Amino acid sequence: MSAPDVVTYGEIMGNFVATEVGPLEKATLFERRLAGSELNVAVALARLGHRTGYVGRVGDDPLGDAARARLREEGIDDAHVRAEDHAVTGIQLKQRVLVGDPRYVYYRRGSAGSLLAPSPETLAYVASARHLHATGIPPALSATARRFAYEAMEAARDAGAGVTFDPNLRPTLWPDHGEMTRLVDDLATRADWVLPGVAEGEALTGRREPEAIADHYLSRGARGVAVKLGAAGAMLFTPEGSWTCPPFRVVTVDTIGAGDGFAAGFVSGLLDGLDEEQRLRRACAVGALATSNKGDNEGMPTRAELGALLAADLPVEGTR
Repeated sequence: MSAPDVVTYGEIMGNFVATEVGPLEKATLFERRLAGSELNVAVALARLGHRTGYVGRVGDDPLGDAARARLREEGIDDAHVRAEDHAVTGIQLKQRVLVGDPRYVYYRRGSAGSLLAPSPETLAYVASARHLHATGIPPALSATARRFAYEAMEAARDAGAGVTFDPNLRPTLWPDHGEMTRLVDDLATRADWVLPGVAEGEALTGRREPEAIADHYLSRGARGVAVKLGAAGAMLFTPEGSWTCPPFRVVTVDTIGAGDGFAAGFVSGLLDGLDEEQRLRRACAVGALATSNKGDNEGMPTRAELGALLAADLPVEGTR
């Protein structure tokens, strides 16, 4: 692969999804898939036609082999995904539900993914891309992964690449809430574009209104802030104005992956040079389509599938 359009990094896990609706403690049959917020974003970006690279660690085990095979199947560059022979690929159990968000249980402490660490080769790879997409999950995994997060963002910015940051708060991965919010907020201020959910924005900034959450980051140098409003759609704020996109109507099978789809659509819009209105519509559309499949990333759309939904021509309200 030539220089990537976009690079992301994180942990790929085995995703064991209960085959029947009910509490996890009663589940006896599971379907094995693969999961990870950054994997979801990478899959979506690759399906939309962008040259996509992934940086991470997996175990030298069947799940690690499956993870790398999946990346290659999707056309994602896995040259910087290293197999570790002294750590295993993490897993998660996922509840099957009919309504709402499913419960997750993680088994990832000390996993291969937590061994992510910066190296001259991986940082040069990050710097070769037009864009870096980062989240708040890797910094929670280990001190070395946290260092990678900071150095990757610095390498991208120094190279003139764009940087998006999705906070993706995972309280169970952090020793305490205060450390989580302080560190994730600090990383967010180093990005060009910040993509919080409204509840995440409140946790990080202490502000409840989308406009106030956006101002927290715009006043610290962000080029824009896209606040996800769940079933109400999303809002985009820049120093020049604001835009609101209502939700697209799709048949929702599994809500997991919607935020990652939104992030991928937003990054795709940046890479394609879309204006704010069209970029927000693309983000909302990809996020909606991501919920149309019971897997975390299997529902990520191709460009043709995205175009069909965008033809619905939902209005985006904006002010400058």
